[in-house]
Amino acid sequence: MLIRIRNISMLYGSSLEFIQGASVVVDDSTGIIHAVERSRANTLDADTSIDGEGLLMMPSFINSHTHIADSIAKDVTYSLGLNFNESIHPVSGVKRRVLNESKREHIMHFMRSSASAMLKKGITMFIDFREQGLNGVDMLREGMEGLPIRYLVLGRVEHYNYSSDDEPLPKDALDEAVKVIDGADGFGLSGANEYSSRALEQLSMLAKARGKVFGMHACESEESQAYSMKRFGMSEVSRVMRVARPDFLVHMTVASDDDLRLVASEGVRGIVVCPRANAVLGVGIPRVWDMLRLGCNVAIGTDNVMLNSPDIFREMDYLWKISRVMHKGYGDCKGIDAREILKMATVNPARIFRLDRLGYLAEGMYADALFIDKYSVDIAPMHNPYVAIVHRADESSIMAVMLNGRIVHGRL
Repeated sequence: MLIRIRNISMLYGSSLEFIQGASVVVDDSTGIIHAVERSRANTLDADTSIDGEGLLMMPSFINSHTHIADSIAKDVTYSLGLNFNESIHPVSGVKRRVLNESKREHIMHFMRSSASAMLKKGITMFIDFREQGLNGVDMLREGMEGLPIRYLVLGRVEHYNYSSDDEPLPKDALDEAVKVIDGADGFGLSGANEYSSRALEQLSMLAKARGKVFGMHACESEESQAYSMKRFGMSEVSRVMRVARPDFLVHMTVASDDDLRLVASEGVRGIVVCPRANAVLGVGIPRVWDMLRLGCNVAIGTDNVMLNSPDIFREMDYLWKISRVMHKGYGDCKGIDAREILKMATVNPARIFRLDRLGYLAEGMYADALFIDKYSVDIAPMHNPYVAIVHRADESSIMAVMLNGRIVHGRL
């Protein structure tokens, strides 16, 4: 059935162009946007019509980095007064202990709760780094059954002990890695410091041979960067690019300009930043303005649910504000343009993860969309749609969430 939404404002195309008084025709049988009319002429044919007056239709959010299983341990690290490594180190952190000691059904319950929370906040797709090997991948897939949300599950093999940098994965770990990559959408590894160079090469080749995603954390803290320099004589990024060439990197909180130039010049699809998580852990603020200046493609993620609510509105608002403060050191307090930040939650991640027909709204694209109430008390009067969404909108501003051409939360 063709559904026409008339008299609506929208953010159109990969540039997120603001259009008022448009008509959008969605085919709810295919989930595809059939046509867009950029005026109030209302000449498009459809089986049914909805008046969109007072609404802003925009692409729904893609949360580019999550760890939703650890939502079972919300705020545990604060209660225990733990530092960065004590909280999330893949070998010695409390997070690993909690996951290993929790019941499967409990982990799955809280993963499902986190996914439901994301949907209400306008997130219709998330990219999850899943620990616990093949079992972890299976838990996420089972936990998401029946939920109207898209996701990529990036698994890992949890073997971290190496005596030398040229030591390969032992046979049992390699066998597990094969099972993980065959069951997942790719690998999402911990930092390069936890793997030998030979193991990184093996894991990279496994993913690329199957055409799957290969990404990892990098330069998240000064401690991890210093360890890499001391043990391997080079930065984490230099080492990763030399031995594994990932599709994307997460965090880059303490990355140098040379690291960022290397990422921009060597074919890495992009960087996923998680500013609020970095702040919570006290490791710093990612220099997103310099990432953009040096030619990097940047997306936003909310990281561990143990540390943060999976809320892209909060993430964008925080990044926009800190960029205005940090830019004072450059003689410019304007910060990052709000439209560019909005692209980090929509257009950019679709490019990084090669998500077909996702990331923006146009003819031939999937109708994954948010409908924002322009008359919401927090937004009206809306003089700048980009700033309004990034700086003022929140879950309460959403009238409806559409996935694949169908309303999955709220109503029109």
